[in-house]
Amino acid sequence: MENGAVEQVVFGFVPRIAVVAFGGNALLPRTSDGTQEEQETLAREAAVWLVDIVQQGFELVVVHGNGPQVGNIMIQVEQSVLQIPPISLDVAVAETQGSIGYLLQTAIRNELARRQIAKDVVTLLTEVEVDPDDPAFASPTKPVGPFFNAYRARVLTEERGWTMHEDAGRGFRKVVASPVPKKILNFDVVRRLVAGGTVAIAAGGGGIPVVMRHDGSLQGIEAVIDKDYASSLLAAHLRADLFIVLTGVPKVMRNFGKRTEAPIDEMTVSEAKRLLAEGQFPPGSMGPKVDAAVRFIEEGGEKVLITDSAHLKEALQGRGGTVIRPDGAPPAAAPGGRTMTGASSQKARTTGDSSGKARTTKRKKERHAAK
Repeated sequence: MENGAVEQVVFGFVPRIAVVAFGGNALLPRTSDGTQEEQETLAREAAVWLVDIVQQGFELVVVHGNGPQVGNIMIQVEQSVLQIPPISLDVAVAETQGSIGYLLQTAIRNELARRQIAKDVVTLLTEVEVDPDDPAFASPTKPVGPFFNAYRARVLTEERGWTMHEDAGRGFRKVVASPVPKKILNFDVVRRLVAGGTVAIAAGGGGIPVVMRHDGSLQGIEAVIDKDYASSLLAAHLRADLFIVLTGVPKVMRNFGKRTEAPIDEMTVSEAKRLLAEGQFPPGSMGPKVDAAVRFIEEGGEKVLITDSAHLKEALQGRGGTVIRPDGAPPAAAPGGRTMTGASSQKARTTGDSSGKARTTKRKKERHAAK
């Protein structure tokens, strides 16, 4: 079923689903040497807080970024161009889905075994359809790959048709479009994996960008899809109970970097949209994350949690992070500052007050109807 909700009913229980998105720099930070050993270590560290989400009673879908990894592949391509034919950006994205997925899949599987949790883990090469007429293709702005001198940039523009922009006096870089994701082509596979209790690693790097040609066939395209928007789309179609966006700070900040900056504990979707319109969240950092959260809520989502990995466990317990919720929904935290998990959450979703009851009833019906 296309864009259908997950149904896994065991003795009347509908599973709770969490989709978590985090950047590629979680495994390849700027301060590291970028060795495979370092990335394996960081994958093991990531697995700890990812499995913490599973232990909170959620079925888990993981969406990772791939910015630095794709950049490294494009550097390798350029350095070996006289010996090995170059690959396109969509193929590079697919390569990172496999390599990063492998590191995470192995680490998560080992962490699950360490905690004696019987779950399988699968990495899925995920194609994401974009609109070939998306305005982003008319004015590409997303830099990828290495820096080039002016001469090499001119050659690449003439020979390969690349769009090159000078970057802060450091040289020229290739820029590509960052279109809005239109459709997760492998969605039904993700849905079945989650329904079967499998941890799914999907839509890595925002997905492999493809377009539908006039004859109905698919074609890869040189573009970069924002992983926050792709994960928001995936979470919405899964009818996820929780969408987690991991970033570099414990909470979203108002007036970030100013003397008056202050953390935001919680905001409604209307408040988030107003602050976005006021320019509180810059386009190059927190803006896309809050906008992705808004899109998820407006598609029927119940809760978004934005925090960093160091504070995720506390945030899952209602003691950290920034929560974004629908207008009119009750506050996210239960008495005592803890979020409602497990049986208490299931009870709240079936016996909650009138402000959230209609939404809960609708979402339950959607899940039971998805066959």
